[in-house]
Amino acid sequence: MNNTNTCLLALSLLASGPQGLSQENKTAPTVDLDPLVVTSADSQTPGEISFDPTLAIQPLPANDGADALKHIAGLTVIRKGGTDGDPTFRGMAGSRLPILVDGTCTLGGCGQRMDPPTAYIFPSSFDQVTLLKGPQSVQHGPGSSAGVVLFERNVPRFANPSSSFKLTSNIASYGRRDLSAEALAGNNSLYALLHGSWSEAGDYQDGDENVYNSEYERWNTQAAIGWTPNDTSVLEYSAALSDGQAAYADRGMDGVAFERSSHKLRYRANQLEGIVNSVDAQAYYNYVDHVMDNFTLRDFMPTKMLAMPMVSNPDRLTTGASIKAELAPWHKLESTVGFDTQSNEHSIRKAMGPAVSGYKSLVRVEDATFDQAGLFGEFEYNLSENDTLVFGGRVDFWNATDKRKMIRIGMMNPAMLPNPTSGQDRSETLASSFLRFERELPNSNTSLHAGLGHSQRFPDYWELFNKESTSSISSFDTDPEIVTQIDIGSISHWSDLELSTSLFIADHQDFILVESGYEKPSGMMNRSATVVRNIEATTWGGEAKLSYQNDLGWYTSGALAYTHGTNDTNQLPLAQISPMEFTFEGGRRRQDWSFGYIARFVAEQNRYASKQGNIVGQDIGPTDGFAVFSLHGSYRFNEYWGFAAGIDNLFDETYAEHISRAGSMINGYTQTTRINEPGRTLWARLSSDF
Repeated sequence: MNNTNTCLLALSLLASGPQGLSQENKTAPTVDLDPLVVTSADSQTPGEISFDPTLAIQPLPANDGADALKHIAGLTVIRKGGTDGDPTFRGMAGSRLPILVDGTCTLGGCGQRMDPPTAYIFPSSFDQVTLLKGPQSVQHGPGSSAGVVLFERNVPRFANPSSSFKLTSNIASYGRRDLSAEALAGNNSLYALLHGSWSEAGDYQDGDENVYNSEYERWNTQAAIGWTPNDTSVLEYSAALSDGQAAYADRGMDGVAFERSSHKLRYRANQLEGIVNSVDAQAYYNYVDHVMDNFTLRDFMPTKMLAMPMVSNPDRLTTGASIKAELAPWHKLESTVGFDTQSNEHSIRKAMGPAVSGYKSLVRVEDATFDQAGLFGEFEYNLSENDTLVFGGRVDFWNATDKRKMIRIGMMNPAMLPNPTSGQDRSETLASSFLRFERELPNSNTSLHAGLGHSQRFPDYWELFNKESTSSISSFDTDPEIVTQIDIGSISHWSDLELSTSLFIADHQDFILVESGYEKPSGMMNRSATVVRNIEATTWGGEAKLSYQNDLGWYTSGALAYTHGTNDTNQLPLAQISPMEFTFEGGRRRQDWSFGYIARFVAEQNRYASKQGNIVGQDIGPTDGFAVFSLHGSYRFNEYWGFAAGIDNLFDETYAEHISRAGSMINGYTQTTRINEPGRTLWARLSSDF
């Protein structure tokens, strides 16, 4: 579908929506119109989006952290198979968009991003997900130049002894099966929570019936016990275990283990007396043990490029702690100050040929360590009844050590070369800050904000240790990335209408670009390498959403998202930028039932830079525009039971996201240019809450 037709169809739907709604009698009483199915997330505060991940989400209710974010305007997920995608917001991915779980960080071990942080997130175990746009907060760790995503659980509190049980199950096309259960019990001083989830799916197919190597199985268990000595404090210990396996359509190996163990101790107290109003302190331990091979989940067929079975077993230990305190107001100034620290240890062991059967007996070789400590302060000053100034800053002290003695040039090359940066340490002191003006317009139900943010990001593992530089086989000398960004936004309410806007422009100094197919000399010939290099870049764009809902529950909304990026150093488009997207939805919500539709229109993308991108993926070429229509409905039988169902990609469209990974040649499957999205998908969800 070309851009003109896409825009005309979108505009015609917008034009017809409110007129059809106006035919209803508007004298009926107002009812509870909370959504039973989440199709798009709304802003309640400029620059911030929150939603409940326990509700059914269309497209298909999420099985991992990336899927849970798909319905946010401006956020796209890079597809590799059926699960474990990487989220990108405004063209930024990886450590530019940190993913935090109750304030802690779990980082994957795979050098090829088979296990991003979202692979270890199970959305049904959280109460709220929040996206903070841009470098407009310093409380949530370093480097969040594009924003930060927070997965959070509420503290349960009981006035009297009580208990509850929640159960949710999903079934869908392509063998999708999910089950999630949560038991909670407590009294006025103690509580205990136990949560478990399991999910599986087979290979899916696109609209042209091409089948993709994409089956997966995931499970998760977590428990928490808390002490609530009063209504304003809690001491909680929590632990989690999870594992799974996943097939991938974009590479020659699959993930056959995603073992994770997590432990956390957290103390929170509010309404304290004295100079400190509240305190939040925690310490955590997160360990992932990841295994990938080329034979467990696929028929192993030796070829010239893949002559023997292989297994790779990276692991990563992340430990950290933080403390944050809200100070008592001083005149019109509210203050939050804190400290956070994190340490990472990464190691790996590999085997090829007959040795794969005994890889667990091999010694792990540590290749990298990271240490970070940061101090921050965030402040809010009330200029007047309607005007507020929010500002903050942080300084981070980084240290990284290159422990690789030898480096393999390319995954398939058995030759190892001495590492020119072996044993080297590098330390950096990086600063980030922001200043934001917020205003509530009198008598207009409109809030505005304008902010200037500055973020300095230390290179991550994939940029320092997993690539080459243009002049060396080691990229350990890659410079930190610096972003200065202006964010402006607004939220307005007029009777049944709501409009939210969010715009930005960013200057990227020493932007860390990943480029594959880079020609480097090798003896008398050249060889192809994947390198990282620093460039100058500019991005701008934003998101806007107009929504309508009346007292009878009829609703309609349209959301537009666009990001434009330029590689100023090479005078090229900045790679891995999704095209303009418009989402239109409508339907009706009542207290016990709802139905609706969602239409997603994505323009073609002709701005690309072949073989350039980031740690997640590189541009392949241009992409065509597409339109996808989906339907959903839901019904609450009573206060305990609820049901939701939907059809995603109703017309069985064959399409791929512009940022999708490239298809790989896998025995028994058709290779495609990109990993296409699933074809028509039917799903149903049954939930209970006792």
